Amino acid sequence: MVSNMLKFAIPVLALIIWASVFTVDERQKAILFKFGEILRSDYAPGLHFKMPVINNVKKFDSRILTIDQQPERFLTAEKKDLIVDSFVKWRIANVEQYFKTTQGDESLAGRLLYQNINNGLRDEFGKRTVQEVIAGDRTEIMKIMTADATERARTLGIEVIDVRIKKIDLPARVSDSVYRRMRAERERVARDFRSKGAEAAERIRADADRQRSVILAEAYRDSEIVRGEGDASATDIYAEAFSKNEDFFRFHRSVNAYKNNFSTAEDIILLEPDSEFFRYFSDSRGEQ
Repeated sequence: MVSNMLKFAIPVLALIIWASVFTVDERQKAILFKFGEILRSDYAPGLHFKMPVINNVKKFDSRILTIDQQPERFLTAEKKDLIVDSFVKWRIANVEQYFKTTQGDESLAGRLLYQNINNGLRDEFGKRTVQEVIAGDRTEIMKIMTADATERARTLGIEVIDVRIKKIDLPARVSDSVYRRMRAERERVARDFRSKGAEAAERIRADADRQRSVILAEAYRDSEIVRGEGDASATDIYAEAFSKNEDFFRFHRSVNAYKNNFSTAEDIILLEPDSEFFRYFSDSRGEQ
């Protein structure tokens, strides 16, 4: 009988002990409830006790979490649309406040947190132009939003670690319009470069033609000078040679004339027999 009671009591006791303890991981935060009312939430990692049936425990992830929402549309100071893709890193700071405002629902917490962040982004983008947002103010916006989101998230029991803007795009219709304008501008610049290149080519070609004309003229001038000098030298040489032996020079010149005029058997020349041209045919001294 006693043994049967022990067999029954031991499992019941083990069940009671199991229902009376709970563990908190170092990556978790826990809340102890008594009939749905929060009793305690400051649990350190380790083993803890509770009253079975009366108490229940809920645990929440205390690690840094990331919310990556769908891109949102914001207006700039010039009333132009921008598609902004961002994400936020956060974690639970006050688990009691977190539970009271979100019932421990992580997706609800994310929506409430991002609602605050989107409101802040809308305000910041509304103060700036497209050029300012894209060119230089993105880092400043992220710093402002991180600080602002941290302040707003305290009401949710959440600590915002970082707010980051991944990408800023123009809407598709605006992107197409901007692309067409950019293409037209690039084509205009290309035409301008081609025009300037053609103008420079014409200048270079005209200068080359001018230099060519100058070089040819100078070369012709120099050649005529050299030719004149050569002719003058030849004349001097002929004159000097003629003055040294006039008879021989006349004979030599006549022989060359005979050779040039009677180089072939078919060559014919009609002259008087007593012509000056034939003076050396009858007399080698040229006397007639």
